[in-house]
Amino acid sequence: MAKRHKNFCLVLMLGFITGVITLAGADEKVDIKYMEKEIVGKYLADGSGRSLYAFVKDDKNTSNCLEGCAVNWPPFHVDLSAAGEGLNMTDFAVITRTDGKQQTTYKGMPLYYFSNDRYPGDTFGEGLGESWFLVRP
Repeated sequence: MAKRHKNFCLVLMLGFITGVITLAGADEKVDIKYMEKEIVGKYLADGSGRSLYAFVKDDKNTSNCLEGCAVNWPPFHVDLSAAGEGLNMTDFAVITRTDGKQQTTYKGMPLYYFSNDRYPGDTFGEGLGESWFLVRP
């Protein structure tokens, strides 16, 4: 009887683990998505929830944040394979910067991270220097 109980527990545990793996695999992986925060509203973020910014001194499909600027505002790049709900993949493209690096754009605006944003949902770069803004729909 004890052996039968052990087998039943093992089968039950395996079923639970399989269920967890299946559920985890069912989540759709997205490379870019909308996030929302009460103070700032909806904005774009990468698939991990890191905020994405635009630089007002950029030209369409051209980054003007180079050298030292790019240290604090690293260019965002991803080979976009999946966009989150409400986003249109055709709004995104990839440009080659003058430094040779690739950068993802949204409707022609080059996208950046802010180096002081450490965690998903951080938006410390919003409005900085009146030149950096979260990318909003």
